[in-house]
Amino acid sequence: MNRTLKKYLLLAGIAGAIVALDQFTKSLVRNSLAVGETWMPWEWLAPFARVIHWQNDGVVFGLFQGVGDMFAVLTALVVVAIIYFYPRISESDKPLRIALAMQAGGAIGNLVDRVTIGHVTDFVSVGNFPVFNVADSSITLGVVVLLIGLYFDERRQLNEEKKAAQARQAENETAEPAEQAHD
Repeated sequence: MNRTLKKYLLLAGIAGAIVALDQFTKSLVRNSLAVGETWMPWEWLAPFARVIHWQNDGVVFGLFQGVGDMFAVLTALVVVAIIYFYPRISESDKPLRIALAMQAGGAIGNLVDRVTIGHVTDFVSVGNFPVFNVADSSITLGVVVLLIGLYFDERRQLNEEKKAAQARQAENETAEPAEQAHD
């Protein structure tokens, strides 16, 4: 397999799966519920979670309504940047690679909506939290994966530095008695 193509395999697989799931669920909602209509699979969930067909022509949490076109361009630029930089990320940095793939998939899923229907379809309503969708969840989870990866990378680096400092200290302690024996 071409080496460059192989570098994009994880990105394409994760992002593609997210876009497919996102578009499938949004299509189900658009074809099953009128805008503003709510579906409750189990009544006991009513105060906590529900499915509602919602349209968002702004960005996350419904902010900046009416400027979706500007964000479509910005989203496209972010996706292009991810595609450009992705093969330059070390293959050993799995959390960053997975996080960017999740964020790209979410961004593309919402971009498809903006370009094809002029707004993003949201449908997951939990408590008083703003309505969201699979793409939004993917972007958010991508950030969480990135932060967890950074946390563990920082811990690994600190442990390596600590071990190196301990090795230097042990080496210095071993060297001092030898120097005293020669005096």
